[in-house]
Amino acid sequence: MVSRAAIVLLIGLLGMFYQATQLPPPNRPDSPNGVPASPRVRLSDGRYLAYREKGVPKDQAKHSIIIVHGFGSSKDMNFLAPQELIDELGIYILQYDRAGYGESDPNPKRSLKSEALDIEELADQLQIGLAGVAMIAPVINYQWPSFPERLIKEDYRRKLIKWTMSLANYFPKLLHWWVTQKWLPSNSVIEKNPAFFNKRDIDILETIPGFPMLTKASYIFLSLVLEQVVFDTLRGDWMVAFGNWEFDPLKLSNPFPPNRTSAHIWQGYEDKVVPSQIQRFVTGKLPWIQYHEVPDGGHLIVHYSGLCEAILKALLLGEENLSYRPRPEVFVS
Repeated sequence: MVSRAAIVLLIGLLGMFYQATQLPPPNRPDSPNGVPASPRVRLSDGRYLAYREKGVPKDQAKHSIIIVHGFGSSKDMNFLAPQELIDELGIYILQYDRAGYGESDPNPKRSLKSEALDIEELADQLQIGLAGVAMIAPVINYQWPSFPERLIKEDYRRKLIKWTMSLANYFPKLLHWWVTQKWLPSNSVIEKNPAFFNKRDIDILETIPGFPMLTKASYIFLSLVLEQVVFDTLRGDWMVAFGNWEFDPLKLSNPFPPNRTSAHIWQGYEDKVVPSQIQRFVTGKLPWIQYHEVPDGGHLIVHYSGLCEAILKALLLGEENLSYRPRPEVFVS
Protein backbone atom coordinates (compact mmCIF):
# COMPACT_ATOMS: atom_id res chain seq x y z
CA MET A 1 0.00 0.00 0.00
CA VAL A 2 1.21 3.47 -0.84
CA SER A 3 0.81 5.75 2.14
CA ARG A 4 -1.33 8.89 2.15
CA ALA A 5 1.86 10.94 2.46
CA ALA A 6 3.22 9.29 -0.70
CA ILE A 7 0.03 10.10 -2.58
CA VAL A 8 0.25 13.73 -1.48
CA LEU A 9 3.89 13.80 -2.57
CA LEU A 10 3.02 12.28 -5.93
CA ILE A 11 0.26 14.81 -6.59
CA GLY A 12 2.64 17.58 -5.61
CA LEU A 13 5.36 16.30 -7.93
CA LEU A 14 2.90 16.12 -10.79
CA GLY A 15 1.82 19.63 -9.90
CA MET A 16 5.40 20.80 -10.28
CA PHE A 17 5.54 19.19 -13.71
CA TYR A 18 2.26 20.89 -14.54
CA GLN A 19 3.53 24.32 -13.50
CA ALA A 20 6.63 23.82 -15.62
CA THR A 21 4.69 22.88 -18.76
CA GLN A 22 2.19 25.73 -18.35
CA LEU A 23 4.71 28.56 -18.59
CA PRO A 24 3.74 31.38 -20.97
CA PRO A 25 5.30 30.95 -24.43
CA PRO A 26 8.72 32.60 -24.48
CA ASN A 27 9.98 35.20 -26.89
CA ARG A 28 12.66 34.41 -29.45
CA PRO A 29 15.95 36.24 -28.84
CA ASP A 30 15.59 38.05 -32.13
CA SER A 31 11.97 39.14 -31.60
CA PRO A 32 11.17 42.81 -30.87
CA ASN A 33 10.10 41.99 -27.31
CA GLY A 34 12.54 39.17 -26.71
CA VAL A 35 15.02 39.17 -23.88
CA PRO A 36 18.67 39.42 -24.95
CA ALA A 37 20.26 36.09 -25.72
CA SER A 38 22.87 34.88 -23.28
CA PRO A 39 26.40 33.93 -24.38
CA ARG A 40 26.76 30.29 -25.35
CA VAL A 41 29.44 27.71 -26.02
CA ARG A 42 29.25 25.11 -28.77
CA LEU A 43 29.95 21.59 -27.58
CA SER A 44 31.70 18.88 -29.55
CA ASP A 45 28.39 17.23 -30.45
CA GLY A 46 27.01 20.49 -31.88
CA ARG A 47 24.77 21.42 -28.94
CA TYR A 48 24.95 24.84 -27.33
CA LEU A 49 25.06 25.63 -23.62
CA ALA A 50 24.01 29.09 -22.46
CA TYR A 51 25.70 30.68 -19.48
CA ARG A 52 25.95 33.84 -17.42
CA GLU A 53 28.90 35.29 -15.53
CA LYS A 54 28.85 36.96 -12.12
CA GLY A 55 31.32 38.02 -9.48
CA VAL A 56 34.71 39.50 -10.27
CA PRO A 57 36.09 39.46 -13.85
CA LYS A 58 37.54 36.08 -14.74
CA ASP A 59 41.02 37.46 -15.46
CA GLN A 60 41.13 39.00 -11.98
CA ALA A 61 39.70 36.03 -10.07
CA LYS A 62 41.48 34.09 -7.35
CA HIS A 63 38.76 31.45 -7.35
CA SER A 64 36.40 30.26 -10.10
CA ILE A 65 33.12 28.49 -9.36
CA ILE A 66 30.64 26.76 -11.67
CA ILE A 67 27.14 26.58 -10.22
CA VAL A 68 25.12 23.64 -11.53
CA HIS A 69 21.38 24.05 -11.04
CA GLY A 70 19.10 21.19 -10.09
CA PHE A 71 15.83 19.74 -11.33
CA GLY A 72 13.50 22.32 -12.83
CA SER A 73 15.77 25.33 -12.34
CA SER A 74 18.09 27.36 -14.57
CA LYS A 75 21.18 29.55 -14.69
CA ASP A 76 19.01 32.36 -13.30
CA MET A 77 18.74 30.69 -9.89
CA ASN A 78 19.80 32.85 -6.98
CA PHE A 79 23.01 32.08 -5.14
CA LEU A 80 22.77 34.37 -2.15
CA ALA A 81 26.43 34.90 -1.34
CA PRO A 82 27.23 38.42 -0.08
CA GLN A 83 28.82 40.59 -2.75
CA GLU A 84 31.37 41.77 -0.18
CA LEU A 85 32.57 38.19 0.31
CA ILE A 86 32.70 37.58 -3.44
CA ASP A 87 34.83 40.69 -3.90
CA GLU A 88 37.03 39.94 -0.88
CA LEU A 89 37.82 36.39 -2.01
CA GLY A 90 37.99 37.32 -5.70
CA ILE A 91 35.35 34.85 -6.86
CA TYR A 92 34.31 34.48 -10.49
CA ILE A 93 30.96 32.68 -10.79
CA LEU A 94 29.74 30.86 -13.88
CA GLN A 95 26.13 29.68 -14.03
CA TYR A 96 24.83 27.75 -17.02
CA ASP A 97 21.64 26.17 -18.29
CA ARG A 98 21.92 22.41 -18.28
CA ALA A 99 20.90 20.59 -21.46
CA GLY A 100 17.27 21.28 -22.31
CA TYR A 101 16.84 24.04 -19.73
CA GLY A 102 16.65 27.76 -20.41
CA GLU A 103 18.57 28.71 -23.52
CA SER A 104 20.59 25.50 -23.81
CA ASP A 105 19.86 22.88 -26.45
CA PRO A 106 18.22 19.63 -25.36
CA ASN A 107 20.27 16.46 -25.28
CA PRO A 108 18.20 13.47 -26.43
CA LYS A 109 21.06 11.23 -25.28
CA ARG A 110 21.22 12.67 -21.77
CA SER A 111 23.06 10.47 -19.29
CA LEU A 112 25.12 10.76 -16.13
CA LYS A 113 28.23 10.83 -18.29
CA SER A 114 26.90 13.53 -20.61
CA GLU A 115 26.10 15.76 -17.64
CA ALA A 116 29.68 15.49 -16.39
CA LEU A 117 31.15 15.94 -19.85
CA ASP A 118 29.05 19.08 -20.42
CA ILE A 119 30.59 20.64 -17.30
CA GLU A 120 34.08 19.55 -18.33
CA GLU A 121 33.75 20.93 -21.85
CA LEU A 122 32.20 24.17 -20.63
CA ALA A 123 35.06 24.62 -18.17
CA ASP A 124 37.68 23.83 -20.80
CA GLN A 125 36.27 26.26 -23.35
CA LEU A 126 36.07 29.07 -20.81
CA GLN A 127 39.46 28.09 -19.34
CA ILE A 128 38.24 27.36 -15.83
CA GLY A 129 40.01 24.78 -13.68
CA LEU A 130 38.01 22.52 -11.36
CA ALA A 131 39.52 21.49 -8.04
CA GLY A 132 36.62 20.81 -5.67
CA VAL A 133 32.88 20.33 -5.34
CA ALA A 134 30.10 21.31 -2.96
CA MET A 135 26.79 19.47 -3.33
CA ILE A 136 23.62 20.90 -1.80
CA ALA A 137 20.96 18.29 -0.96
CA PRO A 138 22.21 16.05 -3.79
CA VAL A 139 20.02 13.32 -5.22
CA ILE A 140 20.14 9.82 -3.82
CA ASN A 141 19.11 6.81 -5.87
CA TYR A 142 17.43 3.92 -4.09
CA GLN A 143 18.90 1.51 -6.65
CA TRP A 144 22.49 2.11 -5.53
CA PRO A 145 23.59 -1.42 -4.61
CA SER A 146 25.43 -0.42 -1.42
CA PHE A 147 22.23 0.64 0.32
CA PRO A 148 21.20 -2.00 2.86
CA GLU A 149 17.59 -3.03 2.47
CA ARG A 150 16.77 -2.21 6.08
CA LEU A 151 17.78 1.43 5.49
CA ILE A 152 15.38 2.03 2.59
CA LYS A 153 12.74 -0.69 2.94
CA GLU A 154 10.09 1.45 4.61
CA ASP A 155 10.88 4.71 2.79
CA TYR A 156 7.72 5.64 0.89
CA ARG A 157 9.78 7.79 -1.50
CA ARG A 158 11.34 4.61 -2.86
CA LYS A 159 7.97 3.16 -3.82
CA LEU A 160 6.85 6.47 -5.27
CA ILE A 161 9.95 6.86 -7.41
CA LYS A 162 9.67 3.28 -8.66
CA TRP A 163 6.07 3.91 -9.71
CA THR A 164 6.77 7.20 -11.46
CA MET A 165 9.82 5.72 -13.21
CA SER A 166 7.61 2.99 -14.67
CA LEU A 167 5.11 5.59 -15.81
CA ALA A 168 7.80 7.81 -17.34
CA ASN A 169 9.52 4.92 -19.06
CA TYR A 170 6.60 2.93 -20.45
CA PHE A 171 3.76 5.46 -20.63
CA PRO A 172 5.33 8.89 -21.35
CA LYS A 173 2.32 10.12 -23.33
CA LEU A 174 0.01 9.27 -20.46
CA LEU A 175 2.33 11.06 -18.04
CA HIS A 176 2.45 14.11 -20.33
CA TRP A 177 -1.33 14.17 -20.52
CA TRP A 178 -1.63 13.77 -16.77
CA VAL A 179 0.71 16.59 -15.83
CA THR A 180 -1.02 19.03 -18.16
CA GLN A 181 -4.40 18.60 -16.50
CA LYS A 182 -5.66 21.74 -14.79
CA TRP A 183 -6.88 19.90 -11.68
CA LEU A 184 -3.32 19.47 -10.44
CA PRO A 185 -2.35 21.78 -7.58
CA SER A 186 -1.05 25.28 -8.18
CA ASN A 187 2.29 26.57 -6.97
CA SER A 188 0.61 28.26 -4.02
CA VAL A 189 -0.68 24.88 -2.85
CA ILE A 190 2.63 23.09 -3.44
CA GLU A 191 4.66 25.75 -1.68
CA LYS A 192 2.73 25.35 1.57
CA ASN A 193 2.57 21.55 1.45
CA PRO A 194 4.23 20.01 4.53
CA ALA A 195 4.82 16.83 2.49
CA PHE A 196 7.60 18.72 0.70
CA PHE A 197 8.75 21.52 2.97
CA ASN A 198 9.40 22.06 6.63
CA LYS A 199 8.47 25.24 8.45
CA ARG A 200 11.65 27.08 7.57
CA ASP A 201 11.25 26.21 3.88
CA ILE A 202 7.70 27.53 3.90
CA ASP A 203 8.85 30.74 5.57
CA ILE A 204 11.39 31.19 2.75
CA LEU A 205 8.79 30.48 0.07
CA GLU A 206 6.48 33.12 1.50
CA THR A 207 9.16 35.73 0.77
CA ILE A 208 9.73 34.53 -2.81
CA PRO A 209 7.14 35.48 -5.48
CA GLY A 210 6.50 32.02 -6.87
CA PHE A 211 8.48 28.83 -6.55
CA PRO A 212 11.79 29.41 -8.37
CA MET A 213 11.70 26.40 -10.65
CA LEU A 214 11.27 27.45 -14.24
CA THR A 215 11.02 31.19 -14.71
CA LYS A 216 9.60 32.81 -17.83
CA ALA A 217 12.84 34.64 -18.51
CA SER A 218 14.72 31.33 -18.55
CA TYR A 219 12.97 29.98 -21.61
CA ILE A 220 14.02 30.93 -25.10
CA PHE A 221 12.66 27.80 -26.71
CA LEU A 222 10.54 27.72 -29.86
CA SER A 223 7.01 28.62 -28.82
CA LEU A 224 5.35 25.80 -30.68
CA VAL A 225 7.32 23.08 -28.91
CA LEU A 226 7.70 24.63 -25.45
CA GLU A 227 5.42 22.26 -23.57
CA GLN A 228 6.85 19.06 -25.06
CA VAL A 229 10.49 20.20 -24.79
CA VAL A 230 10.12 21.20 -21.15
CA PHE A 231 8.33 17.96 -20.36
CA ASP A 232 10.95 15.88 -22.16
CA THR A 233 13.72 17.68 -20.30
CA LEU A 234 12.13 17.08 -16.90
CA ARG A 235 11.30 13.47 -17.73
CA GLY A 236 14.83 12.82 -19.00
CA ASP A 237 16.37 14.44 -15.94
CA TRP A 238 14.19 12.32 -13.66
CA MET A 239 15.01 9.08 -15.46
CA VAL A 240 18.76 9.71 -15.40
CA ALA A 241 18.72 10.58 -11.71
CA PHE A 242 16.66 7.58 -10.60
CA GLY A 243 17.45 5.04 -13.30
CA ASN A 244 20.20 2.44 -13.33
CA TRP A 245 23.66 3.90 -12.80
CA GLU A 246 26.71 2.28 -14.34
CA PHE A 247 28.63 2.49 -11.07
CA ASP A 248 28.08 2.51 -7.34
CA PRO A 249 28.75 6.04 -6.00
CA LEU A 250 29.30 4.66 -2.50
CA LYS A 251 32.42 2.86 -3.72
CA LEU A 252 34.12 5.89 -5.23
CA SER A 253 37.69 6.53 -4.11
CA ASN A 254 38.99 9.95 -3.10
CA PRO A 255 40.02 11.78 -6.31
CA PHE A 256 41.80 14.51 -4.35
CA PRO A 257 45.32 14.56 -2.90
CA PRO A 258 45.81 12.88 0.51
CA ASN A 259 44.70 14.80 3.59
CA ARG A 260 42.84 17.31 1.48
CA THR A 261 39.04 17.57 1.66
CA SER A 262 37.72 19.22 -1.47
CA ALA A 263 34.31 17.54 -1.55
CA HIS A 264 31.39 18.69 0.58
CA ILE A 265 27.74 17.76 1.03
CA TRP A 266 25.28 20.21 2.58
CA GLN A 267 22.03 18.77 3.83
CA GLY A 268 18.95 19.85 5.78
CA TYR A 269 18.25 17.58 8.74
CA GLU A 270 14.50 17.97 8.16
CA ASP A 271 14.65 17.59 4.37
CA LYS A 272 11.52 15.74 3.24
CA VAL A 273 12.67 15.23 -0.35
CA VAL A 274 16.19 13.88 0.24
CA PRO A 275 16.28 12.14 3.66
CA SER A 276 19.15 13.22 5.88
CA GLN A 277 19.53 9.74 7.41
CA ILE A 278 20.33 8.33 3.96
CA GLN A 279 22.68 11.20 3.18
CA ARG A 280 24.48 10.43 6.44
CA PHE A 281 24.87 6.83 5.36
CA VAL A 282 26.35 7.97 2.04
CA THR A 283 28.96 10.19 3.68
CA GLY A 284 29.66 7.49 6.25
CA LYS A 285 30.71 5.27 3.34
CA LEU A 286 32.70 8.11 1.77
CA PRO A 287 34.65 9.63 4.65
CA TRP A 288 36.64 11.84 2.31
CA ILE A 289 33.47 13.91 1.79
CA GLN A 290 32.92 16.56 4.46
CA TYR A 291 29.30 16.49 5.62
CA HIS A 292 27.50 19.63 6.80
CA GLU A 293 23.95 19.60 8.17
CA VAL A 294 21.52 22.44 8.83
CA PRO A 295 19.72 21.37 12.06
CA ASP A 296 16.36 22.96 11.22
CA GLY A 297 16.87 22.88 7.47
CA GLY A 298 14.53 21.47 4.86
CA HIS A 299 15.11 21.01 1.13
CA LEU A 300 15.57 24.70 0.29
CA ILE A 301 18.64 25.35 2.41
CA VAL A 302 20.44 27.08 -0.48
CA HIS A 303 18.01 29.98 0.02
CA TYR A 304 18.70 30.30 3.76
CA SER A 305 20.44 33.42 4.97
CA GLY A 306 24.14 32.86 5.56
CA LEU A 307 24.35 29.39 4.05
CA CYS A 308 25.94 30.36 0.71
CA GLU A 309 28.57 32.28 2.64
CA ALA A 310 29.30 29.20 4.77
CA ILE A 311 29.49 27.02 1.65
CA LEU A 312 32.04 29.30 -0.02
CA LYS A 313 34.20 29.61 3.09
CA ALA A 314 34.25 25.84 3.59
CA LEU A 315 35.00 25.11 -0.06
CA LEU A 316 37.55 27.83 -0.71
CA LEU A 317 39.11 28.50 2.68
CA GLY A 318 38.56 25.27 4.55
CA GLU A 319 36.67 27.11 7.29
CA GLU A 320 34.10 25.02 9.12
CA ASN A 321 31.04 26.66 10.61
CA LEU A 322 30.35 24.72 13.79
CA SER A 323 26.62 25.48 13.49
CA TYR A 324 26.47 23.01 10.62
CA ARG A 325 28.16 20.07 12.24
CA PRO A 326 25.78 17.09 12.11
CA ARG A 327 23.90 16.15 15.24
CA PRO A 328 25.68 13.49 17.32
CA GLU A 329 23.84 10.50 15.94
CA VAL A 330 25.46 7.23 14.99
CA PHE A 331 25.82 6.61 11.27
CA VAL A 332 23.90 3.59 10.01
CA SER A 333 26.27 0.86 8.88
